[in-house]
Amino acid sequence: MVRSILSNKANRLFLILGGFFIANALIAEIIGVKIFSLEQTLGFSPISLSIFGNELSFNLTAGVLLWPVVFIMTDLINEYYGPRGVRFLSWLTAGLIAFAFIIFMGAIRLSPASFFISSKQGSGVPDMQVAYTSVLGQGSFIIIGSLTAFLLGQLVDVLVFHRIKKWTGEKYIWLRATGSTLVSQFLDSFVVLFIAFYVGTRVNAQPGDFQWPFHLFLAVGIVNYCYKFVVAILLTPVIYGVHALIEKYLGKELAASMKEEAMRQ
Repeated sequence: MVRSILSNKANRLFLILGGFFIANALIAEIIGVKIFSLEQTLGFSPISLSIFGNELSFNLTAGVLLWPVVFIMTDLINEYYGPRGVRFLSWLTAGLIAFAFIIFMGAIRLSPASFFISSKQGSGVPDMQVAYTSVLGQGSFIIIGSLTAFLLGQLVDVLVFHRIKKWTGEKYIWLRATGSTLVSQFLDSFVVLFIAFYVGTRVNAQPGDFQWPFHLFLAVGIVNYCYKFVVAILLTPVIYGVHALIEKYLGKELAASMKEEAMRQ
């Protein structure tokens, strides 16, 4: 039974693409707690952008390194397995991310061994339990915002991808892949910020707590989307390269029949 499943090229490719898709999405959620300076990482001084009265530079969550890859994987899966394949993986991924955070919460609440707390003091970490909680214990609104943005972005990506492909046929891979990614990334950028920070900082806020003003939400969303826009454009040649590898692996006849079936869904 297992051998017959794995011997089928279409099944094997779906497992590979799906596994890479889920792994990238889950890793992006975990590493997203870190904020990094894009300019300093590239060896430049931080720039100053004045947007809606806010002075901002390209300070981004580490998760943006992988989210463009996730949406490219979405387009590849969409190309050969259609909306049903993308929706199945999207809901599965969202469920696994939620499951992962439930496990994180349980692990955080385990009583730490006394030696664990001080085990990294020599490395500049005075309390490992606090560090562990800070990294893995993301707020509920951040998790809700991230999952909502992910699912909404996936559904919109599928819709835009197929609309463009119906208009253009097999031509212009870059248009349907990059175009759908740019639209879905726009929604993803603003939805996650709106729920996680604009709404999240207002619910159960204590006196003196910082609450994101609407103009800051818009400004940060624009900065994040500018980065994703550029990355999506730069990754366009990668889409063609991966398409070529998949076509070679499947063979022209099987690849053509899979794409035809995907468009009929």
